[in-house]
Amino acid sequence: MKPKGAERLRPDAAGLSRAAAILRGGGLVAFPTETVYGLGADACNDDAVAAIFDAKGRPNFNPLIVHVADMEAAKTLVLWNVEAELVARAFWPGPLTLVLPLRDDAPVSSLVTAGLPTLAVRVPAAPVARDLLAAFGGPVAAPSANRSGQISPTRAAHVIEGLGDRVDAVLDGGPCSVGVESTILGLYGHPTLLRPGGVTEETLEKLLGRRLAERHPSEAISAPGQLRSHYAPQASVRLNATDWEPGEARLGFGDVPCDVNLSPSGDLEEAAANLFDALHRLDATGAEVIAVSPIPHVGVGVAINDRLSRAAAER
Repeated sequence: MKPKGAERLRPDAAGLSRAAAILRGGGLVAFPTETVYGLGADACNDDAVAAIFDAKGRPNFNPLIVHVADMEAAKTLVLWNVEAELVARAFWPGPLTLVLPLRDDAPVSSLVTAGLPTLAVRVPAAPVARDLLAAFGGPVAAPSANRSGQISPTRAAHVIEGLGDRVDAVLDGGPCSVGVESTILGLYGHPTLLRPGGVTEETLEKLLGRRLAERHPSEAISAPGQLRSHYAPQASVRLNATDWEPGEARLGFGDVPCDVNLSPSGDLEEAAANLFDALHRLDATGAEVIAVSPIPHVGVGVAINDRLSRAAAER
């Protein structure tokens, strides 16, 4: 168990230097990406990676994403191909994770891959994440910085509330701009959408010139974010609510009466950026049920509905 309370670091030169030193020493540092806050550790240190699973209470069969500074760094860890080059040039840095065959000489801990022959890698766009990777100088394994299965954090306060006694430091870079985890694209066979996210399926298909396959829910876990129950508040979640029951906390979208509105104007990107913070806020009211307005299942709305459906799943 970590000492009570994590160091809260500013994303300046001193804070970044301190965060990198903690990572080099095998510690855990939460840091903001454009999607959510990640719980980072040296991806090549078995003990440090094991500490991620311990801090989150994460099952060890659930693999981690490794964050790297650039495409060349990714190529030292995975077997690159033409499609990876195409999508990485289009969307990196950014909210897209690629799952590719692991190189035999890749130095990452086997705990990162959960024993799979593939590795999930991405180059984040958030300046604080990029500055931390540069200061550290190596790959950083980083799932979302929350207890396993609970609401993802998009602000430093969310991390401190959930993991304050389980993480060494939090780099406070303010709120995350995208607000839902990265899209995960499998490129170890036919291109497969393993998790919807900030880069839409339609955009990827247009770039690749062919339809993506989709992972069947009954298939074994092959990437993060595939557990049936995930991103869940303490309250139960009722989806597609067009009316409200007494005592429910009301999460709205569009021009509807509610307690918290993801986007009064019906903007899906705004809704995605606000999703997890809104769930944190409503859960803090102590309501037993959070009722959610219907969200259009188009564009980034697909990712929003994916997160909400997992939040609403039986636990």
